[in-house]
Amino acid sequence: MGRARTLADLGSTGVSVTPAGVSDQANSSTGYFDLPAGTTAQRPGSPGTGMIRYNTTNQQPEWYDTNASSWKNFSDSLIYPVEFAIVAGGGSAKAGDYATGGGGGGAGGLIDSSTNVTQSTAYSIVIGAGGAGAGGGGGGNNGSNSSAFSLIAIGGGQGAAYANFAPTSGGSGGGGGYQPTSGASGTTGQGNAGGSGIGGTDRVGGGGGGAGGTGGNATGSNSSSVAGNGGVGINWKSLGTYYAGGGGGGAAPWVEGGKTAGTGGSGGGGNGARSTNQFLAGDNGSANTGGGAGGGCINGVSASNVANASGGSGVVIIRYPGQQRGTGGTVTSSGGYTYHTFTSSGTYTA
Repeated sequence: MGRARTLADLGSTGVSVTPAGVSDQANSSTGYFDLPAGTTAQRPGSPGTGMIRYNTTNQQPEWYDTNASSWKNFSDSLIYPVEFAIVAGGGSAKAGDYATGGGGGGAGGLIDSSTNVTQSTAYSIVIGAGGAGAGGGGGGNNGSNSSAFSLIAIGGGQGAAYANFAPTSGGSGGGGGYQPTSGASGTTGQGNAGGSGIGGTDRVGGGGGGAGGTGGNATGSNSSSVAGNGGVGINWKSLGTYYAGGGGGGAAPWVEGGKTAGTGGSGGGGNGARSTNQFLAGDNGSANTGGGAGGGCINGVSASNVANASGGSGVVIIRYPGQQRGTGGTVTSSGGYTYHTFTSSGTYTA
């Protein structure tokens, strides 16, 4: 009885060997199937999905994933990379008592990072609230933290008010006010410091810090004094939307009426307020941006019975190349990526 013919035998006898001739057939062999083998540098120049080979460089069988545009080890088939932004809630801002301008609230911290996720694994997503505007004699509130993938973005610091209500540190720091005038610090890698205010008869606040830049310092004197602008946020992945901008400082007229309030930083920062004869709160930070609140102002009466501007709530955005693989949040597709946007706390399941 002769031996079984091999593929080499068939080729040598002129028999054409096609994929249809060797696929979709029962195989009772207990031997092996010999994969093409080569180094990482010898991978095909134009690979397609389904190609498999043995990589002699890392000594692993691998396959090509078109969605990820990369070669993957068989053991990594359930793992894929994601990029994400975590934005915390922005800080609030309070006007000073008796004709003083408040500093702008600091933006919530922003973390821009990436990680590998495992298919079917659930990951907790927490969205921080913006700091609530404080009524009565309170000084304001920091924003709440946001978290994802074991990383925590720090809530923004509150803006300054009067002597008893200094600005606080946070993801980005709150702006200085009438007294003390110095802005508070931000968290390294997440945000920046708030700007300085000016006391005396100038009474204008510094801008809150933003994820992309420090809050502006108040400038000028008397009728020409100008409150600081909020620090700019970050245009994540250059998609056109900014996050975590600081709030603008408030301006109180006191004796001279020509003062100018600060504007909020790009990324949801609220504008500061200016009023000639009444209490006026700054603008709230925008929801789901982590923007800081705009500083307020008051002229001639106590601010003990009024509320002030609140910071904007945070957001978490997750993206990966190719078609949808996970669930959770609001799912959209753009530019070859799938996006999961969380505007409230939830779960991302890979």
